[in-house]
Order: sequence, then C-alpha cells, then structure tokens
Amino acid sequence: MKSLPVKTGNLKPQPAIATLVLPLFIELSLGLVVGMVGTALAARMSDAAGGAFALSHHVFGLLFMVFRLVGAGVSVVITQNLGAGHRPEADRVARAALASGTWMGGLAAMLALLCARPMLKMLNAPADVLLLAAPFLQSLALALVLDAWNACMAGVMRAHLRNRDTLAVMIVMHATHLALAWPLMTGWGPLSALGLPGFAVAVVISRLVGMALHLYLWRLRLGLRPQWTDWWRVRWIQLKPVLHIGLPGAAENLSWEAAFMVSVAAVGLMGTQALATQTYVLQFNMWILISAVAIGITVEMVVGHMVGARQFRQAHDLVRKAQKIGFAVTLVVACVQALLGTWLLGLFTQDPAILRVGSQLMWLSVLLETGRTFNLIVISALRATGDARYPFYAGAGSMAVVLAGGSWLLGVHWGWGLMGVWLAYAADEWIRGLLMWRRWLTQGWVPHARAAHARMRRQKLGLIG
Repeated sequence: MKSLPVKTGNLKPQPAIATLVLPLFIELSLGLVVGMVGTALAARMSDAAGGAFALSHHVFGLLFMVFRLVGAGVSVVITQNLGAGHRPEADRVARAALASGTWMGGLAAMLALLCARPMLKMLNAPADVLLLAAPFLQSLALALVLDAWNACMAGVMRAHLRNRDTLAVMIVMHATHLALAWPLMTGWGPLSALGLPGFAVAVVISRLVGMALHLYLWRLRLGLRPQWTDWWRVRWIQLKPVLHIGLPGAAENLSWEAAFMVSVAAVGLMGTQALATQTYVLQFNMWILISAVAIGITVEMVVGHMVGARQFRQAHDLVRKAQKIGFAVTLVVACVQALLGTWLLGLFTQDPAILRVGSQLMWLSVLLETGRTFNLIVISALRATGDARYPFYAGAGSMAVVLAGGSWLLGVHWGWGLMGVWLAYAADEWIRGLLMWRRWLTQGWVPHARAAHARMRRQKLGLIG
C-alpha cells in the first residue's frame, strides 16, 4: 500500500464523529417517521393508495436528482474551503447554491406538474394506483422547489459542522408536517378529507417553516444574509468546482434511481399486492440504512475539512474506522428487524401473502444492507476528496446490468417474483461496494485530494478567481 503524506506542524483538531453523527441520525429518523406515518395513513385508505404513495415518492426522489447536479458538490466545496481557512470563498459558494436551488428545483417542479402521468405509466402503475398517484405527484411540485432550497441551506449548515442547528430545524419542520398531515388527509372538524393531496399540502407548509428557520440560522450562526440576486443569479466561478463534484455525483445517483425505477416497473407487472409488499418492506429498510447514511454524510463533511487542511493520513484512517462501525451496526439492526419481520409488517397489513413474502424479503435485507454500507460511506468519502467520477464509472455497469437487468431476469423472466428482484438488489450493492472499498484502500483518491488542496491554495492566494 502506498504511503500517505503525514502533515506535520499544527494539525487542525476535528470534532468527534459521534457528536456529529447523533444529531444527523435523529434528523434522518424523524424524516422516516413522517414517511412511515404517510404510508400508514395511505395504506389505511387502501393498498392502491399505499402503492400510489410509494410510486409518487419514487418519482419525487428521481426528480429531486435534478437538483443533485449541484447539491452534491456544494457541501464538499464549502468544507474543503473551510478546512483550507478560506471562509470568504465558502460564503460565496453558499450564496451560489441558493440560485441553483431555484433553477434546478423549478425545473423538477415543472416536470412533476406536466409529466406526472407519463412518468407513472412508465413504471407500469396499475390503473387503480395511477388514478391516485398522478394528482398526488402534481400536488408535490411546489415541495420540490422548497426542498431544494432547504437542502441547500441545511447542507451549508452541516458543512460548518452545525448539525445540532439543522436538527432543531428538522424537528420543528417535521412536527409541523405531522400535525397537519392527519387532519388534512382524513378530515377534521370543518376540514374536508383531501386524501393523498392533503399530505402534499402539509409538506409544502412544513417546508415553508423550514425555510424561515434556515434563513434565521444563516444570519445568526453564519452571518450570511442572502440578497435578492442570490436567489436567481448564477455564479459560474463558484459553481465550476461544485459541478466538478456534483455532475458525477448526480450521474451516479441518477443511474441508480433510473435502474431502481426499472426494477419498480418489474414489480408493477407483478400486481398491486407485490407493489404494496415492496413498499412496506422498504419503509422498514430505511431504518436499517439511516445509521450508514448518517455516518456517510458526517464522513463527507469531516473528510472535506481534512482535505482542505491536507490531513490525508487522518482522512484515510477515519474512513476505515467509520466503515467498520457502519457495517457492524447495519448487520445487527438488519438481523433484529428480520426476526421481528412478521410483527412489523402487521402494523401495515394483515394480508397473509404480504406477511409471508415481506418476512422473506427482510431476511434478504441482511445481505442487501450490509453491502450497501460500503456505497453509502465510502462513496461519500471519495466525493469529499474530489474523486467523484470513479463511483459513477465503476458502478454504472452494475446498476444497469445487475440491478435493472437482474430484476427483470430473476423477478419476471425466471418468475422468482420479489425474491428475485431483491437478490438483484443485493448483488448490485456488493459488487459496487467492494469496488469502492478497493478504491479507498489502494488510495486512488489521493491525487484528487492533492489537486483539490492545490486549487484552494491558489485561490486563497488570489492566483485564480
């Protein structure tokens, strides 16, 4: 293994990972609670409503990838500049992020409004599901813009290691959402039952609350006061390094989303019952992976600071330790969930077929989620070093052939049903995950980290704009 350079002299102290992971873990958990409440409320209406809720959220996530063209790089570039001691440039990048949220979020919103039915039909949505899913997705359009802005502002706060502040915002935002979702969906007093669109109305109101709180914290904690032009003016000088990270990151995420949508289309051919089963199991799987997600985001932030400070050896050791912890936690949580599978699924449905197949999928999730930890943690670390293209180049083939193609081959063509689809999921995660782990251990990311540090040093000295 190549020897990493060890920076001597005054090393920048980094906060303990646990102090950053815990607030983020709680924040992600709150988001899952809201999603599960929405799924449960939709499932109480009918299995078709539960499927419509899930399909619409799949498409919502895919549309949000439009914003990821820049969003994936904003936090990385800010953390690198902060690590290098170049705060003015970090603030300029933060302002540039707001306009990217406006334009990219607006584009995603227009697609949701105009193309809801065609996109859902591409997923082979059953007729009863399509009837409910299309208006629900359209009603979520405004939320795409608001989520883009909130993601920008929360990402900037996290880059400054202000995880507790972002947690406070999310607590208030999600509490608002939950307080409004039930009465708007089911009706209460003078309020008429709006069904699934009621959930969307609650989303929009809660995101507006989140925006107000983020603006307040930007001024209070960071001294940032956005001007009117910051919301629409595209700053290409700041966005160039952001896009260097964001474009490959978005391409990797978009490739996964597209491949996953192909698998969802395969499940759609299996009928409403199969779609509902997958929906319910995925809700619980989110609880398995949030620990790895929280560790991955935290690793990205801290490694970005380390790259800016040229602490490559510390970054290397940090990621190895974080991966071991993430794998162990995921394994334990996945096994516990599998043991409780039938009981957990009973919270959503009493259909014996869904309970039987869903329990089997939960055991397969042990294999699936342990493989996914490599991708969630190591890809975040690679992105933080500037090595953002490798995850896409190395993983695109597996996503297309194993995830998408394997879902159809095993699930539909060979008739293995949902079990075949989930075997394809697991195989894809392990193939890509081991490739990412090899990249980190062989230090293929080091030249990219050196280049990022050199660029920021030249910028700080005024040699580049």
